[in-house]
Amino acid sequence: MYLVSILFASLAITPLVLKTFFPYFWKDAWYLANLVRILLKLVLRRRRKPLFLVLDRFLEQSVAHADRPFIVFENKTYSYLDTDRRSNKIANALQRHSTLRPGDTVALFMGNEPAFIFTWLALAKLGCPVAFLNHNIRSRSLLHCFNCCSAKLLIAAEELQEAVEEVLPSLREQGVCVYLMTKQCDTPGVEGFSDQVEEASDTPLPQALRSDITFKSPAVYIYTSGTTGLPKAAVITQNRLLVALAVLDSTGITPGDVIYLNLPLYHTAGFLIGFIGSIETGSTIILRRKFSASQFWDDCRKYNVTVVQYIGEVLRYLCNTPKRDNDREHKVRLAIGNGVRAEIWKEFLNRFGNIYVREFYASTEGNVGLINYTGKIGAIGRVNYLHRKLFPYALIKYDTERDEPIRDSTGLCVEAPKDETGLLVQQTEKKRLRDVFQKGDLYFNSGDLLKIGQDNFIYFQDRVGDTFRWKGENVATTEVADILTLIDFVQEANVYGVQVPGNEGRIGMAAVTLKWGEQFDGNKTFSHVASYLPAYARPRFIRIQNAVEMTGTFKQMKVRLVEEGFDPAGITDPLYILQERNQSYTPLTGQIYGSIVAGIIKL
Repeated sequence: MYLVSILFASLAITPLVLKTFFPYFWKDAWYLANLVRILLKLVLRRRRKPLFLVLDRFLEQSVAHADRPFIVFENKTYSYLDTDRRSNKIANALQRHSTLRPGDTVALFMGNEPAFIFTWLALAKLGCPVAFLNHNIRSRSLLHCFNCCSAKLLIAAEELQEAVEEVLPSLREQGVCVYLMTKQCDTPGVEGFSDQVEEASDTPLPQALRSDITFKSPAVYIYTSGTTGLPKAAVITQNRLLVALAVLDSTGITPGDVIYLNLPLYHTAGFLIGFIGSIETGSTIILRRKFSASQFWDDCRKYNVTVVQYIGEVLRYLCNTPKRDNDREHKVRLAIGNGVRAEIWKEFLNRFGNIYVREFYASTEGNVGLINYTGKIGAIGRVNYLHRKLFPYALIKYDTERDEPIRDSTGLCVEAPKDETGLLVQQTEKKRLRDVFQKGDLYFNSGDLLKIGQDNFIYFQDRVGDTFRWKGENVATTEVADILTLIDFVQEANVYGVQVPGNEGRIGMAAVTLKWGEQFDGNKTFSHVASYLPAYARPRFIRIQNAVEMTGTFKQMKVRLVEEGFDPAGITDPLYILQERNQSYTPLTGQIYGSIVAGIIKL
């Protein structure tokens, strides 16, 4: 009886012990169980014969849930069966009117519209990899992206005809066939394709067209956002695409969920997470041409949206919209994405209600994905033993001034301790960094600086290059930007480092936009940064812009700003310099600039 009493007493206090000493035990256990479930599903699918691809999962859904809405676009609804048949028509039209063969790469130049999805599915049925061209690029960049993938065919949206015609001479020299999604086109070398699609049969395509595909075969080419130089193509294999099916499934999304997709389909987040993820869950996609902060919540209410995506500064844009009485009147229960700062995260929840934010970390070329499954504000994930064994990664010490990993006397990298920022490296086929922890080992250099806290949560710190060194100290641009946006008249801030002749490292500069109707106040700005930032981290120069330049995926562009520096002669925007003596930011004149360059004014 005594032993039974002890047993019951132990069971009774176990929840209290777990809550006190292991507060995330049950969430960690749920994550592990979910991870095992997903891996088991992936293993079983990989063993299926013939090869089971993402396309096959879509075909399963189109049979099992034929009439379920799959895409809702500008008040038009396409069911899973509608989508299947429409893609069959495009595939059959291509078979009949082009010389396309399985394995040939096709470039898709199109914005967010159902035709993008129909065409990709059609090409997948034909066994053709697809290169997604950013519909915002033009001329040299467009031609560069097209040439990177060695495509045999270009399919473009009707509204992009002018952009196509700019590069048409080069395409014709290469013997590239160009189809425009329009009924008729009078431009020599460009064929109208819409009529051919309408006349085509919607009969299914034979699986034999995909018989030569392996898991290592390229499925899609997705280009980097182009913040530095010309865009670079990242190859997404069939295996990587199959893994992407699990992203939304792992967050508890169900067939009954309605997903708001306003991110570019040519980008990883829009295509892999929003579109491919929805194929696995059998959910409905509300597709918009582009992100609109003013229409966002009205759309969510109109279509009963339950899941939204975000990247970069999207949540900040939503928080910057005028407040309304119905801000909390919606059915959104989950927001999934990456790149939200902690203070914006808090503001978003306070204003728009109890929405579960699933911040994650992933890179197009890396093989490690992290997700914040606990809801811890500011974190991108959590250290998990099993996850780390299955997908090895580490944080190593990094010298931001030399722009290289720190190595010990034996030439090996040094692992960063907890609470210290380190460079994320991953064991993957992308063999970029050698001799990390032992001679001859190979790791992928993510280019991202992360930090693991004492509580095992993982926090994003900066991109390599976004952190600069001044006066012997590291300055994190995101931290400084967060501080600047707390000023009541500052709308956005883009922080970067610029070189000053005669000085080592880079000094801080910020390009800021002001809220509507507000004026820049140099005294208040100085008081604010002096209160919150150490001297070495305070932006020495401030540039006032009408708008912060963003990439197509809502990331701040810094390269041009860094190149232009702080010379008033080459910049038309108002420039200010921090003056310690006056305890203010005052106008930066050509005379002051000359004195800095000549070394008369010391920084």
